[in-house]
This record gives sequence, structure tokens and C-alpha cells, in this order.
Amino acid sequence: MKDEDFQMLVESIHHMGAIMRGKDVPHRKTTRTNVRELREQTKLTQTDFARMIGVSVRTLQNWEQGRREPEGPAKALLRVVERQPEAVLQALHA
Repeated sequence: MKDEDFQMLVESIHHMGAIMRGKDVPHRKTTRTNVRELREQTKLTQTDFARMIGVSVRTLQNWEQGRREPEGPAKALLRVVERQPEAVLQALHA
């Protein structure tokens, strides 16, 4: 590893420590998607919701239980479900 890269890593670790101690704030804010709440708003079962958005039931369960977080296109689709659930249900024929 180059010295420059190592120094950036060390600085990042120090910054993380300061954030965890409440002495600094993160540069980016991340939010978790409450997939269970979104699914319940659509009044669909796990099986039907998973089928609608094109993922396995196991994947949906992992998201709902906080073991995994949706990424990429799935995360984008869930944002649309959050804002326009009727449009998604209509478009995906659920």
C-alpha cells in the first residue's frame, strides 16, 4: 500500500472515531429504507411484494429484518414505492 493511501485510511479512521464520540459529524448522511413499512403500506404479503419488485422472498426478509440493505435499482424502485405506491402497483400489475 502506498504511504499516501495509508495516511488517507488513518485519517478516515480518526474521523470515524470522532463521529462515534460525538465530536464530529459525518460528511454524508445515510438513511435506512424501512422496507417492511413500505410493504405494509401496499397491503401485500412478503411473497407478493417480492414478486412485484423482482427479488426473492429471502432477500426481502433480509431487508425487513435489517440484515441487508437494498442497493442499486432495488433501492431506487423502493424510493418510487415510497413516493408513488399506486403508480408502482399499477405499472407492475400487482
